[in-house]
Amino acid sequence: MKIKTILAGITLVGLFVAAKSDRPAYRIFNIKGHAADYGDLLKAARNADVVFFGESHTDPICHWLELQLTKDLYEEKNGKLIIGAEMFERDNQLLLNEYISSMIRKRDFEAEAKLWPNYKTDYAPIVDFAAKKGVKFIATNIPRRYSAIVNLKGLEGLDSINALERGMMAPLPLKYNPELGCYKKIGEMVAGSPMHMGDNLPKAQAIKDATMAWFILKNVNDGYVFFHINGSYHSENHEGIVWYLKEYNKRNATDLKILTITAVEQDDLDELKKDNLGKADFIVCIPEDMTQTQEASAGAIVMPPAATTPAGPMKNAKADTVKKPAPETGSGGDDDDDD
Repeated sequence: MKIKTILAGITLVGLFVAAKSDRPAYRIFNIKGHAADYGDLLKAARNADVVFFGESHTDPICHWLELQLTKDLYEEKNGKLIIGAEMFERDNQLLLNEYISSMIRKRDFEAEAKLWPNYKTDYAPIVDFAAKKGVKFIATNIPRRYSAIVNLKGLEGLDSINALERGMMAPLPLKYNPELGCYKKIGEMVAGSPMHMGDNLPKAQAIKDATMAWFILKNVNDGYVFFHINGSYHSENHEGIVWYLKEYNKRNATDLKILTITAVEQDDLDELKKDNLGKADFIVCIPEDMTQTQEASAGAIVMPPAATTPAGPMKNAKADTVKKPAPETGSGGDDDDDD
């Protein structure tokens, strides 16, 4: 009996030491904070109509998981996959179409498209996979120059935009809810800033969210999964793009099955912190000291134009999260209303 007890104790100690010596790059939890795994996430994703991956823009784990999910959804759905991304603006859709269809060379696409600084390391693998497999890739984001107008003049600033240009954004006038948590939080962060930033910056975020939702809905296809990549703040807590997607879909007879994934950072991955509970259907928890794919100061292109920020260029380009002064206003895409 004593020997068995000793052996059991040794086993427990061994398991404890093994657990402490393990250094996982990420852990997955469900919306209630219960442990899940990639298989659970993939199973839920393949049964959805629209899947949002809310990333931290410079986190390599996010980009690796996005690529794996892209490949696995393609296999699971027998090619019935559509990809969309915040990183491409509507006026780059034509270039995307030409590259995906092999009409133009990769180097020509990359030379002419508006690409984020970390495109080659973080997003090119997914775009190249889509080109190789012929997967439709949608530029969902509003051109940055138009969100900058909202940033400076409010939504009224878009009144002067002509009909052709309006085709690159959500329908106007825009339904805007200042009490929605994601916009209220932005307003509170920049309250008292010059140029009415407290009012306009949340609206600039809203026109981005609405535009992405609008072009996602226009390209949803029965039996397909639409896999959308965006900064976490755009879809966290089922707000932002998700809220607008549901609003726009109200006119349709059928509901959309929407799945959200978001990335968070913690110093301890053993359990999900209370503040991160409920942020998405699946939460990818990543170590706080994870190495990044670019320096924060190198990401000015994913921020609002420097001239419109409260105090010069934003310094933290890591992700669309409340850790930075305000969410970014995107970059990259082309105009084709049906794509």
